[in-house]
Parts: sequence; structure tokens; C-alpha cells
Amino acid sequence: MLGGIVGVVVLVAILMFAGSGEYTVSATFDNAGQLVRGNQVEVGGRPIGTVKKIELTDDGRARVELSVGDEQAPLHQGTRATIRAASLSGIANRFVALSPGPDNAPKIADGGFIGADNTAAPVDLDQLFNTLDPATRRALQQFVQGSATLYAGKAKQANRTYKYLNPALSTSARVTSELVRDQDTFRRFVVDTSDLVTAVAERRNDLSSLVQNANVTTGAIGDENVALSRALALLPGALRKGNTTFVNLRSALDDLDRLVSASKPATRRLAPFLRDLRPLVHDARPTIRDLRLLIRSSGPNNDLIELTRKMPRLEHVASTTFPRDIRALQKSLPVLEYARPYSPDLTGWFDKFAHSAANYDANGHFARIQPIFNAFSFTDTPLGPVLTPVPATNRLAGFQTRRTQRCPGGAVQPPPDKSAPFKPTSDYSCDPNTVPPGP
Repeated sequence: MLGGIVGVVVLVAILMFAGSGEYTVSATFDNAGQLVRGNQVEVGGRPIGTVKKIELTDDGRARVELSVGDEQAPLHQGTRATIRAASLSGIANRFVALSPGPDNAPKIADGGFIGADNTAAPVDLDQLFNTLDPATRRALQQFVQGSATLYAGKAKQANRTYKYLNPALSTSARVTSELVRDQDTFRRFVVDTSDLVTAVAERRNDLSSLVQNANVTTGAIGDENVALSRALALLPGALRKGNTTFVNLRSALDDLDRLVSASKPATRRLAPFLRDLRPLVHDARPTIRDLRLLIRSSGPNNDLIELTRKMPRLEHVASTTFPRDIRALQKSLPVLEYARPYSPDLTGWFDKFAHSAANYDANGHFARIQPIFNAFSFTDTPLGPVLTPVPATNRLAGFQTRRTQRCPGGAVQPPPDKSAPFKPTSDYSCDPNTVPPGP
């Protein structure tokens, strides 16, 4: 019995005087940012400890002693500590958020330190507003009041808008990290942006008009909300159908690159060509002015626009006459196809017949037409061919009848190169042997 009492006393003494065994670490911040003793220490939004002590260092910084639970102890090198605010509306509602370092990094001993290069202090709104001049603060106030007016009674629509805005906001950290990766480029960007803002400020009256016109435009779009809603409902289907087009456009752009590369030599000669073209364009101005008058002129029934307006009536009339004309032309095609090869013969006849009427007397022009038969023929002699009279009984031997199948070019004696008469096609209905009588 006595031994049991002694054991209990020893256990109580160990628990009371052996220490709590809690793990502590100190972090150095530029300022404590309204942090107080008892504020929570969190990892991933879950409390793991509290703020035990806040002291001022010799260089004017804040040294905060943090108590960390056994589950997260010990911390490792690379751990970052950030003072955050639970909300904007409270006072001294701060907590310390820890981002633990990698497990393979060296451990931070109990009572160790997290350096200032791995800590971040909060920036309060009043600090931000103190950096602004009075005019900027008034403008910001007007912006907030205008935003309140803009969203009055339209909270549900705004919430739906922000739902689709969330992906863009979630990737803003990655965009920001990419922007600040190249400090020199980012610095030039900020300087150029400052110049741009200055230039925009100089045109603030035009910008104000732009905003007003945009307000009118937005209002007009809002009045057509039913049509806009229907267009947005049809947009996904249109985009899906356009996906194939965009994919094919990729290969078309590759071909276009080769076209552009092949066109570069020609484009170098384009500038001299355009300089030479300038006088032509200058001289073409009267023609273009006349063309404008042809298209539209004052007065009735004297320009192409009025002619176009009368086209429907012409179309109504032509709808009955054109089919008949087409059938007539189709039926005339065989006739024209047969007569076309004889165009030279017909032209020659007109020409020679006109020569026969060149004589004239007191009554005017007259024609002498008489038949000529082969009264002579050529007879070969050692001195060459001579004309010899044809016997009277045989003078009409060259007179021929029923010659109705002459080929094109068969109205004259065949030339030495035998180019006439000819058959336009192998199955053309004509007799190439039908030629005028005589040598």
C-alpha cells in the first residue's frame, strides 16, 4: 500500500516538474502587423499552435515566438511564416500561416529561428491608402460608389459572372510569377505602362466619352438580352462545328507560310510597281468619277441602281420568254453547227457579188451576170500548156447538176496545197470531190 502511494507521488512530480515538452520556434518579421499573444498558428488552414511571445529586436523588427504542436514538430529549413488577417472587418484578428519546408531539409531545433527572408508581414489597407494622394483617394471612392450603383439589384447576375471568372483569377498567381521572372523586362513594362497611362490621362475627355458610349452600347445589348441568351445557347454548337475548321486551318497556315516565303522575292519588286501604278491611278480618276455617275445620277431612269430596281419586273417577263428562247437556240444549234464551216464561202460570195455590181450607167449601178462554161481547155505541149477550143458537141460537158453536198471551201478550185475542200470532222456530211468544173 505504501509502495503504491509512493509511485503515484513520483508520477505526479514528473508531470509537474519535468516540463511540458512543447516545441517552439521564433520568426523575425519586419513588423508584427497587429499580431497579439494567443493568436493561432495554422498550416493549411488547420490550427497547430499559438503565438507565445512578441519582442522587439535591436534593429526594430518583431521577433515572434511560436508554439507548434507535436504533429508538426519539428519544422524543417525552408519553412515560410506569413502573418495573415482572418477578415478585413476585424481588429487584431491576425494569425501566422506556416508553409513547412521539405522533409529532406535539415530540421529546425527546438527554440530555433526562421529568418526574415522566409517571413512576410501583412500590408494593411490604411497603409495602401496612405500612399495615395487626395485626388486619387477621391477617385477611388467614386469608383467604389459607382460599382455599388452598377451592381445594385443585380447580385445574382454578378455571382454567375464571377463563377466563370474564377479560372482566370485562379491562374493569376502563375501569370504574376511569369511577369516578375525577368526583372529588367518587367521594369521596362512598368515604365512603358506609366507612359501609356500618362498619354491616356491627357485624353481623359475622349476616354470619358468612350465610357459613356460603352454604357449606351451595354444598355442596348442588355435590351436584347433574349436574343443574346439565344445566341449564347447556340454558340457552343457553332464552336464545336468550327473546331474541325480550325484544325484544318493549322495545315493551311503551314502551306501559307510556304506561299509567303515564295512571295517574298515578288514583294520586293512590288514597291517599284506601285510607284509606276500611281500615274495610272491618277489618270483613272475621271473614269472612276464617270463610273460613279453611271451607278448613281440625279433624275429618273438614268443609272444602274434604278435599272437594278426594275430587274424584278424584267425577270418576271423573262421567266416566260427565256425558256422559249433557250429551246429555239437549242434547235438552231445543229443548223449553225452545219453552216459555220461555210462562213468563208459565204463571205467570198458576198465579196465577189459586190464586185459584179460595181458598173453603173445613167440609171445607177447594175450587175452583169452570165453563165460561163468550159469552152476551152488546157493542152500540154513541149512549150507548155495552151488553151484549145472544146468541140461544140462537148462544150457543156463541164456543166454539172445536183451538187448539194459541197464541203467547206468547195466553191473554188482546189489550191495546190490541197487545203480545200475539207471535212470539219471525219463523219461530216459532205462530198470532198464536189468542186467547180475545170482545171
